[in-house]
Amino acid sequence: MDKPHFQSLREELDFTTIQIADFLTREVTDAFTKSIEELRTSGHAKGLPVGSIAPDFSLNDHTGKTITLSEKIGKGPVVLTFFRGSWCPYCNLELQAYQKQIDTITSLGAQLFAISPQSPAHSLTMQEKNGLSFPVLCDTNNQVAEKYKLRFRLPDFLHDTYRSLDIDLHRFNSEDSWTLPIPATYILDNQGVIRSAGLDPDYKKRMEPSEVLDILRTLP
Repeated sequence: MDKPHFQSLREELDFTTIQIADFLTREVTDAFTKSIEELRTSGHAKGLPVGSIAPDFSLNDHTGKTITLSEKIGKGPVVLTFFRGSWCPYCNLELQAYQKQIDTITSLGAQLFAISPQSPAHSLTMQEKNGLSFPVLCDTNNQVAEKYKLRFRLPDFLHDTYRSLDIDLHRFNSEDSWTLPIPATYILDNQGVIRSAGLDPDYKKRMEPSEVLDILRTLP
């Protein structure tokens, strides 16, 4: 069966949710739903508000090259997208969608950086698998995600659920904190001010790349 043609990332994510539901048990889907609702009502990991100054950071990309935010901001707007890891199908689809728009993003004078807690080796695998031409940065132990108020700890009841799906965060992230970032996209102007923020405790929902382009077009 041919893959449907999607008009938006949202359509592709919704289609993927339907596909995944076909092979997950009710117990697993209930655990995921419970964790999303707990995170939504906890008051934690709400992200930084629009108008805030984006915290500076220095992170290594998959090749070991250090990227410092303050050095990049002076060259134009910056798009930061925080994602969970290469094991997450929604994250892969999101980064593929950004790759399709990367030429337009750069033509608008902007730079895109993807950030996750996974190890350099897994970041490299993701980069190659998806043919990404933008940097994938390694945020060990979610230290930068913490600065952006995105870091949260997975509840204990999800650990075995993740392992049952062959998702061992200790292996992917090379540390055992069992923390992740809420998937989020921030658009920063050339002064480092957050001009737009898109995030949702539901990892199945992501900011549309087309919306990112519309916002970039409004920036000086």
